[in-house]
Amino acid sequence: MFKKNRHGIQIKGAEQLEKMRAAGLVVARTLELLRTSVRPGMTPLDLDAIAEEAIRGEGAIPSFKGYQGFPATICASVNDEVVHGIPTDRRPFREGDIISIDCGAILDGWHGDSAITVGIGEVDPALTELMRVTEEAMWRGIAALRVGGHLSDIGHQIEQYVRSQGRYGIPQEYGGHGIGTEMHMDPWVANHGRPGRGPRFEAGMCFAIEPMVNLGTDRTKVLADDWTVVTLDGRASAHFEHSVAVTENGPLVLTALDGGASRFPGVAVDAGESAS
Repeated sequence: MFKKNRHGIQIKGAEQLEKMRAAGLVVARTLELLRTSVRPGMTPLDLDAIAEEAIRGEGAIPSFKGYQGFPATICASVNDEVVHGIPTDRRPFREGDIISIDCGAILDGWHGDSAITVGIGEVDPALTELMRVTEEAMWRGIAALRVGGHLSDIGHQIEQYVRSQGRYGIPQEYGGHGIGTEMHMDPWVANHGRPGRGPRFEAGMCFAIEPMVNLGTDRTKVLADDWTVVTLDGRASAHFEHSVAVTENGPLVLTALDGGASRFPGVAVDAGESAS
């Protein structure tokens, strides 16, 4: 049995957060390995093989593989692909590409989920800025995870920051989610909206915060594989994600190697110390 609040959002205790932190670290280490491995000439399928070996080597299970029929360990979304790209060997990476790598793992029944976008070789400055804006927007959304705040504060912070940086598109139909004993749990977390709405945050809640930001339009379409989402205008997109726990001292970033200490120095990295 797991405690839930009146909105059905799972509340984790100290021991459960420690297990989520362990799963999150599997994902963090795997993504760091992929970040340092990617180079021109490799393929998304090469990265997928590296990710699966890394996750299983830590005694964990790739949470994406087989999820609703998804055939791979990671989502690998290149250039105009927003999310859910299926890794293949059809097109090797080229200098100047950007790739969003989304990765999930299950350890002892608990889930970690995180994503990064990486430039391959020398990248156009507009794409470098797109990645910077998207990652910073994620951190702004994470900072909203304070006890007593509201769910919609996350999307408001993300949207406000992105809008302040230029004319970018924020896909309206994709967002974050609750996470814990399942990868996708209630509630859905929008990347836009007005503040002060929805359930209030309580210590022990965990969310995956994941802005997707497009260089052009916010409009997207799903390709014939029924998974890959691309921008309607063919311009590039970036995606960053962390799984985060609400604590009495602020957000604990479960899928960051430092627990988010570089951004939130008052939060204990040890999940057991951070739970209420």
